[in-house]
Amino acid sequence: MDFFLSSWQRAWTGIGAAGEGDALFAQLMTAYAEPQRHYHTQQHLGECLSAFDDVRALAEHPDEVELALWFHDAIYDVKGHENEQRSADWARDALRAAGVLGESAQHVHDLVMATRHTAVPSGHDEQLLVDIDLSILGAERTRFDEYEQQIRKEYAYVPGFLFRRKRREILKGFLDRPAIYSTPHFHDVLEARARDNLRRVTG
Repeated sequence: MDFFLSSWQRAWTGIGAAGEGDALFAQLMTAYAEPQRHYHTQQHLGECLSAFDDVRALAEHPDEVELALWFHDAIYDVKGHENEQRSADWARDALRAAGVLGESAQHVHDLVMATRHTAVPSGHDEQLLVDIDLSILGAERTRFDEYEQQIRKEYAYVPGFLFRRKRREILKGFLDRPAIYSTPHFHDVLEARARDNLRRVTG
């Protein structure tokens, strides 16, 4: 909990938000602990924030990137199609209400929207954020396999044959990209292992 709180307070203060945001912090921690989640949990949030800690110096607007990580899966309805939109709107509205400049609040919103993974990210902070979110693809084999099991649990209502087909399409989409990771750091560290993981489960 100390790690989460220190990350939150650093980003919240850094972006110029009023107060300490304690109530919002508690709401987000509760959201990431919802029972329908198996992958998009505090574990995933913690892994993202830890990865960000290692590359914070690479961000152009580190506080905005860190807050976008906090909010990127804040809303998670397994049957919903607007999770990122609702999460991004929540982030922007909460930051504006806390006195954050509109431009910064909008940047956080736009960063969260990039985690839809519908297009290759463009801006530097967007690339960094998306690479962090996708770092699980390049995880050690044991953690990657656990991740796949966690995703299956979230979609337990989907028949096995349909899940396998759709999941393969999604993962193959990343495999077919010229590069999974956009930033030199994550490409150097994770690209090869991510491709190994994806080939193994889509092959």
